[in-house]
Amino acid sequence: MDLSAERPVSVGLIGAGPWAEAVHAPTLAAGPHTRLAGVWARRPRAAARLGVPVYERIEELFEVCEAVAFCVPPAVQAELGVLAARAGKALLLEKPLAADLDAAKRLAQAVGEAGVASQMVLTFRYSAATKAFLRRVRAIEPFGGYAMNVSGALYTIDSPWRQERGAILDVGPHMIDMLDASLGRITGVRAHGDSLGWVGLLLEHETGAVSEASLSMAARVEHGSSQVAVFGRQGTETLDGGDLGYDVFPDMVAEFAATVRRGGGHPLDAQHGLRLQEIIAAAEAQLR
Repeated sequence: MDLSAERPVSVGLIGAGPWAEAVHAPTLAAGPHTRLAGVWARRPRAAARLGVPVYERIEELFEVCEAVAFCVPPAVQAELGVLAARAGKALLLEKPLAADLDAAKRLAQAVGEAGVASQMVLTFRYSAATKAFLRRVRAIEPFGGYAMNVSGALYTIDSPWRQERGAILDVGPHMIDMLDASLGRITGVRAHGDSLGWVGLLLEHETGAVSEASLSMAARVEHGSSQVAVFGRQGTETLDGGDLGYDVFPDMVAEFAATVRRGGGHPLDAQHGLRLQEIIAAAEAQLR
């Protein structure tokens, strides 16, 4: 199907920070699958830079769009996501789903009760390189693997929730999701370390596979790096984060538009986000 021939989905943006300005707003506005209908933010002056109507009340934004994209801290997303779902809007949700498990459950429940489409911004999964990697993984009879995401972002990023919670809540969803997709549904986690330093996760999968994830946002490195490696009886496959390419966000938005048009059914929906949050919550409880 030629998605460009479909009408663009009208999307309202919640949030107007640097990431919204650099990625969400221009990608949603560029089309052809979406149209940026307007923005609501706690700082209207920042929102005005995005070049679309700015709404003082979030309910006014809901009136002009059929879907909502979030670019706000996890606690804010969980609160406002419930309002958007109850207003009948499809949701493009950042990771993690919420700041804590209870809030994640409330948001996922609201999405389910409203019957609206949802999709998580797990950027690794929208890359052509990742999709090819996962196809190759299925052919090697995988039994184990590891993932790592290491950077010095805590020294440079202005984000209170990241400074407080660290790598496990920020980059953890990406790496946990990739190991889950590669080796089967995760059924158990054991954690050690410090989320503001170095965190190690030992993951058990329903397939019998085991994997490890190493996470840090406090390393003194010039450039951050990420990698996933999967080992099987028929070979080994690796994916480097630098191979993801620049197609990730346009492709993600195209998939979201298709999800909205068919009324849901995307594998990376709010329920998947909740499952990742359950793993993170279990790991954080062990680190305390």
